[in-house]
Amino acid sequence: MKARILALAAVCASAMAAPTWADCVYPKTPDSPPNGSTATETEMVAGVTAFKKYNADVTAYLDCLDTETNARITEAGDKADQVKQIKAMSNKKHNAAIDELEARAAEINSQVRAFKAKQKS
Repeated sequence: MKARILALAAVCASAMAAPTWADCVYPKTPDSPPNGSTATETEMVAGVTAFKKYNADVTAYLDCLDTETNARITEAGDKADQVKQIKAMSNKKHNAAIDELEARAAEINSQVRAFKAKQKS
């Protein structure tokens, strides 16, 4: 029983020491783009428009993340371990968002190329 209480106390202490990251909302990933080989022009335009909105949302998210990170670093002051932890978490979130954005960009670009190739035929 005593071990459980100590374990719970340790978890609570570490949760309070770790920064929370709830202010910036990760943007919703758009649905898969339309199939460029079979899509209509209207469907392709809608797919490209959805991607452009997602791109803008990711940019806003990254700006928010930068602002939030800087604020948390300022709050941490000279606590080097906490600053290191804040930067590591921010980098992970930033890189994940960029990786997802690049994957979605590759998808839409591939379908736009297929659509354009279909138009030439």
